[in-house]
Amino acid sequence: MAAAAPFLSGLGLTAGLIMAIGSQNAHVLRTGLKREHVGLTVAACIAIDAILISLGVAGMGAVVQSSPVLLGLARWGGAAFLFWYGIRSWRAVFADGALHVAAGAPRVDARQALVAIVALSLLNPHVYLDTVVLLGAIGGSFPAGERLFFTLGAVCTSALWFLALGYGATRLSNLFARPIAWKCIDGLTGTTMLAMSVSVAMGT
Repeated sequence: MAAAAPFLSGLGLTAGLIMAIGSQNAHVLRTGLKREHVGLTVAACIAIDAILISLGVAGMGAVVQSSPVLLGLARWGGAAFLFWYGIRSWRAVFADGALHVAAGAPRVDARQALVAIVALSLLNPHVYLDTVVLLGAIGGSFPAGERLFFTLGAVCTSALWFLALGYGATRLSNLFARPIAWKCIDGLTGTTMLAMSVSVAMGT
């Protein structure tokens, strides 16, 4: 049972972070809609997340645990960031817009597809903020024996999300191309993030 709490914390927190629409998710969705190197793209996203989350939890954990000041900053800074993220997601529910896939776009080879997703992932500062900084700080605040379970929970969410997004788009292209689908996702994201903000602030 001791492993359940950090695992579920990593699972839930990552779910709120990863489902917010952004350049990486939009690219995976378009890849699925075009049925173009879906497996390679999804695998790259999962691998990148796993590496960054692991590095964040390992490195940030040691730094945060050594300083009560940093621990407090991580706690309240993380809570504030989650609150802002939740509000931003709810604002997106009421905004207009949808994802579109350009018709007749030329196909890319596997190398181009890999370079594209790696660039979109690693050149996006939000990726580091979400994984290395936020998840790393929160995961690192758990006792040493529980950090692995937090990391596993976070990586499981990443894997499930990208698999569902990439391969789900190949079968549900009409649904995911509609604005209402992303409004539902943004609403769920906003609710999750606001709830996690309260949880982090209360230290639960």
